[in-house]
Amino acid sequence: WVVQLINLVTGNLDRVGGALCTEPAVDLVASTSGGHFNKWQSRVSGRPEYGGELPVSALAEEMLTEGEGQIRALITVAGNPVLSTPNGRQLEQALDGLDFMLSIDLYINETTRYADLILPSTSALENDHYDTTFNLFAVRNVTRFNRAILGKPEGALHDWEIFVGLAKAFAEKTGKELKPTMPPAKMIDMGLRMGRYGDASEHKLSLATLFDHPHGIDLGALKPNLASRLKTPNQRIQAAPPEILADLARFAALQAPAADELLMIGRRHVRSNNSWMHNFHRLVKGKPRHQLLMHPDDLASRGLADGQRVRVSSRVGQIEVEVLASLDMMKGVVSLPHGWGHARPGVQMAIASGQPGSSANDLTDECQLDELSGNAALNGVPVTVAAA
Repeated sequence: WVVQLINLVTGNLDRVGGALCTEPAVDLVASTSGGHFNKWQSRVSGRPEYGGELPVSALAEEMLTEGEGQIRALITVAGNPVLSTPNGRQLEQALDGLDFMLSIDLYINETTRYADLILPSTSALENDHYDTTFNLFAVRNVTRFNRAILGKPEGALHDWEIFVGLAKAFAEKTGKELKPTMPPAKMIDMGLRMGRYGDASEHKLSLATLFDHPHGIDLGALKPNLASRLKTPNQRIQAAPPEILADLARFAALQAPAADELLMIGRRHVRSNNSWMHNFHRLVKGKPRHQLLMHPDDLASRGLADGQRVRVSSRVGQIEVEVLASLDMMKGVVSLPHGWGHARPGVQMAIASGQPGSSANDLTDECQLDELSGNAALNGVPVTVAAA
């Protein structure tokens, strides 16, 4: 919010050389009427919905808290929330107590080991792919359709075919009518034809056009367009939303950590891509990247040595990990990367399970939240560090 305000007051919002919006070929922004916030709340802690979704910080409590509306079944799709959501140990407990869990996934990982049924879809190289998300953040307007490299194995299903099969099963069980299904490629073709570069434009974009351009098409530089893309009721920028202004008092009152505490922040590595890439030798070989980074002065004041195994503790748990002295860290701050901690019972990923490291999210607190959005604070987590 503050960054965008700075762009606004300095004249750099919606200006060439400043912050500009994309105009993608398949435009998810143009096709919607705008989002909504806090139309309903979560059952247990009253967290606000946003666009029909709840923050994942509310997931475990919705499973563990008894009463009407308690979540007793779960479907995960290519996700690993045990490693990627706050207080992963609490989520493990919640998953273990479900009546039924289904996972659409290729691996038995830290999360899917709790599933009663795993349905593997085709792999990435056996899928077509069109990016509807990251084209919204591109630095030029581009479009590309990636056709599958490998054929679909006999008997295999794409993930969307699995979803349709599940929908049919639910419809038959409940007696509800199932709407006709449009294959993803046909949906993309329709989106391209109806978009600003489609049938009514000089580009005449369609799926067939993209088949003829396997490396994609550059649709031109970004240009000022914010006025036509705003979804606010009065089509004006809401520079001072009352909800954010009201929340500033809480922000100003945040307390400094105790004298023996450090603030833990996260860290991401290109070769990890969250926790997805750790079961591939070429991406985990070489210099280890799982360590806790810590300023040498903080190490010395605690009687710790570079490379030593340490115990990191927070309000919700503790882990053990190797510490690495780093002048890149500010005094009082430590950094632990996201997505490690694969050596857990039941995980069937031989390469990943052999990697050292622990999950930073075993220390993050599902109760340490941004009150406005309900999102968990994964940075600035108060921790103590001592010899293991």
